[in-house]
Amino acid sequence: MAHLLLLEDDTTFSKLLSTFLGKHGHQVQVCASIKEAKTALAKGDAEGQAYEVLMLDYRLPDGNSVDFLKQLRSDGIRTPAFVMTSFHDVRTAVNAMQNGAFDYITKPVHPEELLMVLGEALQKSVEPVVQVAAPAKTSKRLESQTADFIEGKSKVSKQLYEYVRLVAPTDMSVIVLGESGTGKEHVAKSIHRLSKRSKGPFVAIDCGSLSKDLAASELFGHKKGAFTGALQDKIGQFEAAHGGTLFLDEIGNLGYDVQIKLLRALQERIIVPIGSTQPVKVDVRLIAATNEDLMASSANGDFRDDLYHRLNEFKIDVPPLRKRGEDLPLFIQHFVDKANVELDRHVTSLSPEVMSVFEKYDWPGNLRELNNVIKRLVLLTKDEVATINALPAEMITTLEEAPKSAESFTGNARKGND
Repeated sequence: MAHLLLLEDDTTFSKLLSTFLGKHGHQVQVCASIKEAKTALAKGDAEGQAYEVLMLDYRLPDGNSVDFLKQLRSDGIRTPAFVMTSFHDVRTAVNAMQNGAFDYITKPVHPEELLMVLGEALQKSVEPVVQVAAPAKTSKRLESQTADFIEGKSKVSKQLYEYVRLVAPTDMSVIVLGESGTGKEHVAKSIHRLSKRSKGPFVAIDCGSLSKDLAASELFGHKKGAFTGALQDKIGQFEAAHGGTLFLDEIGNLGYDVQIKLLRALQERIIVPIGSTQPVKVDVRLIAATNEDLMASSANGDFRDDLYHRLNEFKIDVPPLRKRGEDLPLFIQHFVDKANVELDRHVTSLSPEVMSVFEKYDWPGNLRELNNVIKRLVLLTKDEVATINALPAEMITTLEEAPKSAESFTGNARKGND
């Protein structure tokens, strides 16, 4: 049984949803406003346990869930969350994912899709923010190094991986730039696997999920008693990545004081855990990623200029999916094959109507969005050919919307465009 928090002010829809989830063994706390949700998060559920997943309606009486998520992440609350919205614009959902949402669901909500996304979020709730990849052997083809990623064959994709192969054997720090969902972490992993450090650890940290108070401890470690809650010594992720690669995703979210410590670690190759006076030597190659303009942040004082230039020994721009048109069929087949295995489906092709929508759509959420859309498409397809009826309505606003399924939940009917 999972302990869930549902933030939804449509009482009819929330009752329907909580009853459905209750039948599947979950315990659901329903809140009708952000204020109620904050109180519930502070207290925990009826048994005093922390919530494992947050399910958030987008528009609420006292704000919206994107701003709410921003505040939660800033406060260091990392509970996986997904957003439910019936806005006919996927950019709302993309914005939510850029600000800490695990995924999104569009209304009307399909029961199978809800259970799939909830299951993935529950799995995410037991995973650490810091991910340590096992050492991997190098390979002539990057595609063969991971089942979760392929290079692409377009001109921009070939140029991207020419840069990857060029910088990988060096020890240069790298900034990976790109929109949310373009695969920046996969690029970082490719650099690591082709580097001389490939037998060492690859440690990935989502800086956007680190609270300002604990970011320094997470990166550099601390000694027992260094601050309230420091009940034992903790090794920081710089030490964990010793001899390998440290990947800092969304590095622009780090506070100014942490940036100072980071600069020293890069320049002097030493760290000092919080509460300690003893320096620790570290041998780490740093790769940073961001979807922000760090140069602009540096100019206005939000990001240290000296740290920016220290990180920017080599820069790689990851192109958005809309600029990789030749790669689209390759990516589609890859994600269909992956979804078939994960969901035990047997989809062999997409209908011409689906392919037409995919080719015309601008994919603001990039590869991550394509993966999510195809996974939903495969989940809702019982036959071998996926049809347009299984696509999210917001993707086909220029076409007649598919008839609503009798099995769908119909939430927020009174909200109109919410």
